[in-house]
Amino acid sequence: MKAVVLAGGYATRLWPITKNRPKMFLPIGETTVIDRIFADLEEDERVDEVFVSTNERFAEDFERHLADSPFEKPTLSIEDTSEEDEKFGVVGALAQLVDRENVDDDLVVIAGDNLISFDVGDFIDFFERNGASGLAAYDVGSRELAKSYGLVELDGEQVVDFQEKPDDPNSTLVSIACYAFTQDTLPMLEEYLSGGNNPDEPGWFVQWLQSHKPVYAYTFEEAWFDIGTPESYLDAVAWYLDGESHVADSATLDNATVGENVHVMDDAELLNASVNNAVIFPGATIRDCEVRNSIIDEKTHIENMDLSGALIGAHTQITNGQ
Repeated sequence: MKAVVLAGGYATRLWPITKNRPKMFLPIGETTVIDRIFADLEEDERVDEVFVSTNERFAEDFERHLADSPFEKPTLSIEDTSEEDEKFGVVGALAQLVDRENVDDDLVVIAGDNLISFDVGDFIDFFERNGASGLAAYDVGSRELAKSYGLVELDGEQVVDFQEKPDDPNSTLVSIACYAFTQDTLPMLEEYLSGGNNPDEPGWFVQWLQSHKPVYAYTFEEAWFDIGTPESYLDAVAWYLDGESHVADSATLDNATVGENVHVMDDAELLNASVNNAVIFPGATIRDCEVRNSIIDEKTHIENMDLSGALIGAHTQITNGQ
């Protein structure tokens, strides 16, 4: 079987942190969001090729990342877009990839900004056991949160209804952009699109598909994060660190207090500073500051500040509030 890792978004809600880097490269401990997915797919012998679907704007970033990675399966498949308003939509881009790469196998599709707690191999086991297309589903525990996702209704394990971003959700079980499609389902992408259906969210395709063929849901309970906002990224880091901190050996701490869920990267400097629930990128300097619930990008210099909920781009200098 083949796999597609969707990595074509522009992550505007995370700007300026993601203005010049794909959000899939955001670090989670010693690895990245997307490398966690690559590692699972690399280990599964049933997956013989992994297509990384990205856009022209970030193509060189992914080429460098894959060249430096230990993974052998991923290859780049580039969408013909370089700006947010040129996007084909996820379903449209997936249909183009299937055609461009001549995919004619069962296909696993995972959003590259998904941090998932289950092993992708377990999801593939579920898919093969049912012999039908499937998705992964997670209980977000909040009807308000459920409004932002595709809502799944089940009879046992089979999907009997799917509502994309409902205004009035009747449950909290949502699809998490992890899918498996049987080989005979792939031509239906074009059938779906040629019928004038929504080319954007995959949930619209799944909603249409489950009315034509059986679709099953793999449910799990541990953790899932959709890395789309600063808050969700910090939540994912906090889940991974579990109250601990991760400080690079080359970082400098001088009269610094590092609290819970803090990741301090290479060559960063914390001088007379207190940091909690934050990510500090390489080469950043934080002097005489209190920083909470914030993301500070690389080679930034911040002095005499009290920051909470801050998102500060690379090479920024802020001193005494100026």
